[in-house]
Parts: sequence; structure tokens; C-alpha cells
Amino acid sequence: MRRILHLDMDAFFAAVEQKRRPELAGMPVVIGGSGDPGQRGVVSTASYEARKFGIHSAMPLRTAYRLCPDAVFLPVDYEEYSRVSRQVKEVLREFSPVMEDVGIDEAFIDITDVDRTPEEISADIQKKIREQTGLTCSIGIGPNKLLAKIASDMRKPDGITIISADNVEKRIWPLSARKLWGVGPKTEAYLDTLGIKTIGQLAAEPLERLVGLFGESYGTYLFKASRGEDDSPLVTHWAPKSVSRETTFQKDTDTWQEIARNLADLTRDVVNDMRKTGLRSRNVTVKVRFDDFRTQTRATTLPDFTDSLEEIRRAAFQCLGRFELKRKVRLIGVRVGRLESREEEGSS
Repeated sequence: MRRILHLDMDAFFAAVEQKRRPELAGMPVVIGGSGDPGQRGVVSTASYEARKFGIHSAMPLRTAYRLCPDAVFLPVDYEEYSRVSRQVKEVLREFSPVMEDVGIDEAFIDITDVDRTPEEISADIQKKIREQTGLTCSIGIGPNKLLAKIASDMRKPDGITIISADNVEKRIWPLSARKLWGVGPKTEAYLDTLGIKTIGQLAAEPLERLVGLFGESYGTYLFKASRGEDDSPLVTHWAPKSVSRETTFQKDTDTWQEIARNLADLTRDVVNDMRKTGLRSRNVTVKVRFDDFRTQTRATTLPDFTDSLEEIRRAAFQCLGRFELKRKVRLIGVRVGRLESREEEGSS
């Protein structure tokens, strides 16, 4: 049986800031946007002290400020967080070469062939990360990725949780259905209308009913996941399916020049991101969110794969021209898809 370990850094962005600014220790810290709660932006991470006030990720900064006006608001510093993240991932590679990097603050490793107990491995990982970064992490271990991820969230911060296939009914079924990987707020709300609030209640549903409600793929996933079943492998090499950038205007705007200038800047950033990773694209999509939060997209396919700023920018503006800009615009974004690497292009 496999042994999969999931590591999740505790309140990562906020913890990094508290570490490099000792005066913030024990204070409510909110990381997001430009760090100005008077401007538009959302919470990226909140320290555990801030979470006591009801502040959470993806919450508007203005709402977070209303909940805790005494909190320290700081801008996102991805460069520093990425540097610390690399340190954490290097520690994990010391324990297993099979690692799936699933985000700046989390990862899976396969410890099936490591000849030590899960408790010993987890304790050593936590110790080394604390020594090298001064930060804490929570670790979950299970026979698959699904159970390992659920486990890592059960004892936070600085916890270790081990779940076996034999104790799914006891440990997992009492949890909220939202705890299942892949169940978001909309699915949770729909399940609630069906009287399904826990993973155990979901597990009691017949496969046929779940498929009828959610379709073949997602219904089958919910049926298996609620029983703790997951045979997905660790993905050690990942290729992006798209590259995107977007920006939210500080004030809704209907000024064409401002919208166009931001689209041009975003397109340049996207092309630079593609070039850094050696990618080309054949699909360009522009997203517009209006002041009533209605969101629309327009897409176009290019004649060939390219990383030409001129071609991609021209395509983006062709997409923009297909919107009816009768309302003020809140957000604009651009995404390139259908990617291939330059190596693939050269060998085709």
C-alpha cells in the first residue's frame, strides 16, 4: 500500500512576514493586494490571530478591515515567498525524490519506500523546515493523495495526522462534505439542499444517483472520494495549460484608453511569462467583468503557434472589440492557451 505525505505550510505568507518582522509576532496580519485595505483587492493569507476575527482567504480587503481595523495589512511579496518555498521543497526532496509540487505552500511526496515510520518522517521534516526557515507546517499521511490532503488540515498549525484506509468511516465520514478535495462552495450549497452535509452522508448515496445529479465524471469522483478511494499518481512533471494575467481597476471605468492601456500591459506580461518558460500559444482569450459583476469572455484562435507580442496583442484587441462596453468595467484579463514548448514546435 502506498504512503503519501502531504505538507501544508501554516498561514504561509503571513508567517513569512512575521518571521522577517519579529515585531509582528502574535499580531493579526493580513496579506493581500497592495496592502492597502482602502483599495480593491482580496486577502491572500491571514495569520491565525487575524482568522479569529473571521478573516479568510479570498475575502475583500475592505471587509477584512471592517472585521479587524487594528490588523497589519501588507502587500503580497511573491519573490520572498517563492524563495522560502524553494527551501521547503528542497527539504522534502531529502526524504523522497518523488514529489508533486502543487502550490507555493504545499506539496505531496511518496514515502512508500522510506524505511521509517510515518511519525518519524513527519517529525524530521517539521524539524528541518523549522531550522531552515523558522516556520511551521502541518503534515498529513494516508494511502493516497486525497486522504493525505484531508489529514494535513485536521490538526493545524504544526500538526501531524495519519489516516489509514481502515479508519475512513471513523475519521473522515463525520467531516463536512466541503472537506473533500474538489468540493467547492457551489457544490456544498447544492449538496446541502439535498440534505447531504457530511462526507458520510455523501458516501451513503448510490452511485447511480450521484451520476444522475452530477454527471458521469464528477458523480463517480464524489462516490469514490467519499469512501476515501483515490488512485491518482503523483505528477512530478507539470506543463501549464494556459498563462494568464488580470487586473481589477481601483474604480470602475468606461474610459476606453484606460481599458486598452491595461490590456496592452497585461498582454505584454503574459507574453514575457510565456517566453521565460519557452512556450508558444495558439489561443487568446480576453475576460471582462462589469460593474454588476457580470463576466464575459471572448476568444480567438491564431493561425499558428507564436510568442510574438505583436500578434498576441493584436488578437487580444480583436477580442476586446467584440465586447459591448455599455457598462463600466471592473476587471480585465487576458489568457493564452493551447500551449506548446519551443522544443515541440521545433521537432514537429
